[in-house]
Amino acid sequence: MNNEKICKMIVTDLDGTLLKDDKMVSEYTIEIIKKLRIEGHKFVIATARPLRAAKKFLKELVIDAGIYHNGALIYESGNKIDGFQIKNAKETVDKILSAYPNTAIAVETNDVLYSNFDAESLWPGTSYILTKSTFSEIENKKADKIIVEISSLSDMKKYESFLSEDLYMQLSENKIGMIMKKSATKSNGIHFLAQIYNIETENIIAFGDDYNDIDMLKFCGTGVCVNNGITDVKEISDYICDTNENDGVAKWIEKHIL
Repeated sequence: MNNEKICKMIVTDLDGTLLKDDKMVSEYTIEIIKKLRIEGHKFVIATARPLRAAKKFLKELVIDAGIYHNGALIYESGNKIDGFQIKNAKETVDKILSAYPNTAIAVETNDVLYSNFDAESLWPGTSYILTKSTFSEIENKKADKIIVEISSLSDMKKYESFLSEDLYMQLSENKIGMIMKKSATKSNGIHFLAQIYNIETENIIAFGDDYNDIDMLKFCGTGVCVNNGITDVKEISDYICDTNENDGVAKWIEKHIL
């Protein structure tokens, strides 16, 4: 009889999932993840946030890998190993601003946020550079993502006609539309890491709460939605765990894996 323990990969979103509402991680969650990794499992975060912002919230948490900007950037053991970036970022921005000059837009490139509006109004404490109206700073640069402030899912639709075939737009936090490469998805990032770790899809567990978590929860062997998650995510999940405020991710891991 083969008693060899199967290595699992646990992937979690940050905001509204692993992080509490005050953007902190509890001591209990830190201890559970430490035990998880000691037992040989891999712990990965998959977030729409940039690397610099994720680091700020995870100072005491050790991870094996990170998927940032919804998959545009992938880091393993602290090193950048791959990414799916937008090559024609300024061209897309120009098209949108030509049609809708008052659109609030921000562009992430080389871990710097360029914005034509007060980015702190959406993300308090965020460092950014107030750009010129032409976004000349991003000329000939690859972008991790383009962010457009929106009021609803239907409002987001009006921008989709400006996207080239290799781009997609996704609603996040009910206030922004994120434009990214179609290949830049959390599920593609997870697939890439699973090949490195030689872990089968059936042994990957993903946790999420929002629209941009749906693709990874469907892709992974087990999808878990926190109880504070939106209805659409709950409906496609295999399990519903406790809320982010009540350490739902850590409780599920302790019960089902440790």
